[in-house]
Amino acid sequence: MQPFTILTGVAAPLLRPNIDTDAIIPSREMKSVSKQGLAEGLFAGWRYTAVAGRAPDPGFVLNDPAYAGASILLSGENFGCGSSREHAVWALAEYGFRAVIAPSFSPIFQNNCLRNGILAARAPASGIERLASAIAPDPQSRLVTVDLHARTIAAPEVDAMAFEIADEARAMLLQGLDAIALTLQSAPQIEAFRAKDRLERPWVYGGD
Repeated sequence: MQPFTILTGVAAPLLRPNIDTDAIIPSREMKSVSKQGLAEGLFAGWRYTAVAGRAPDPGFVLNDPAYAGASILLSGENFGCGSSREHAVWALAEYGFRAVIAPSFSPIFQNNCLRNGILAARAPASGIERLASAIAPDPQSRLVTVDLHARTIAAPEVDAMAFEIADEARAMLLQGLDAIALTLQSAPQIEAFRAKDRLERPWVYGGD
């Protein structure tokens, strides 16, 4: 995975609580098990005025030219609740989002973000609302900077805000490691254990 260190980009506000995975990527949009081809279906129920024809809803934030190219999503509490579908994270990633900032997340969704290199940062709702208001006059010039080293979120004309993330998750994102790669960092210790255990319990290993 691509390491996440410092991200500066356009932040799009979608300040609704309890946005579930079916809202992020409706089941009708999941036409394959691939990670590709999902961005068009991201928030499809809100992004388009009708399923047939794909007419963009001008009132939805991702259709607003002011937020074009957004790589940071600001949202409400309990983001990613509902089903465990990983397609929701794949759709966010393919669209271009590398960070989601919300007061809280569904644990399964948060883990899926980590597995796919997206930062799920927990920050106070009041701070997220202030951030959204501060950038609203000109989102393309009032860029938001998310610093994973410092665990801070900053933007012009607003005080820097701290965010929360578990230490292990932070380390994995900084190094660009998924769960398998993280485990393989302990390969020497694993092999040393296996060698010792093979001597003590040879019957376990059979013909290996």
